[in-house]
Amino acid sequence: MKNVVQDDNEEYITSDLLYDSLTVTTKSIVITMEKIRTDFVTIDLSENRFEGEVPNVIGELHALKALNLSHNILSGPIPQSLGNLTNLESLDLSSNMLTGMIPTELTNLNFLEVFNLSNNHIVGAIPQGKQFNTFSNDSYKGNSGLCGFPLTKKCSKDIQQHSPPSVPFKREHGYGFGWKPVAIGYGCGMIFGMGIGCCVLLIGKPQWLVRMVA
Repeated sequence: MKNVVQDDNEEYITSDLLYDSLTVTTKSIVITMEKIRTDFVTIDLSENRFEGEVPNVIGELHALKALNLSHNILSGPIPQSLGNLTNLESLDLSSNMLTGMIPTELTNLNFLEVFNLSNNHIVGAIPQGKQFNTFSNDSYKGNSGLCGFPLTKKCSKDIQQHSPPSVPFKREHGYGFGWKPVAIGYGCGMIFGMGIGCCVLLIGKPQWLVRMVA
């Protein structure tokens, strides 16, 4: 790039800061720029062999409009700090080895038009609301552990709501003990104990009872 200083409607190139060409992929579109605009804020590090986790410090780039980290070997969770990029319009994290769940903080990205998380190892429920209601299945394909809209795979909570009721533990028929046999046994034991107590009080200590207890 080159800096340009204007003087009497004439432009003078003062340093190499403006005219370098650049090719980036943003919003799933490849753009070649012969002149880099000073207000163009994007990061395209796709198709490299970057490893490790996505750094949390990216969340401090508040002016960022497009972030493309696709086709690398990035691992670990998606940083919650990406939810601070409120000006972000395109986020492409596809074809990596990312794990964990999609942070709900990403629902703060009200200007997000393109979101690609395909071909990772993300699990759990897809956040709902705002821009997330506009993304298609293609944004999440290749993540077998994901569930919820817009995917056809329901999350476990929905499965539990529609599953048949479980067999109750207490039952009167079949194997196992129900509450009735327990109550009857408890009542008989109490009556027998009270009867033995009365005999002891009335006739003293009978020898047969002493021998039984001993």
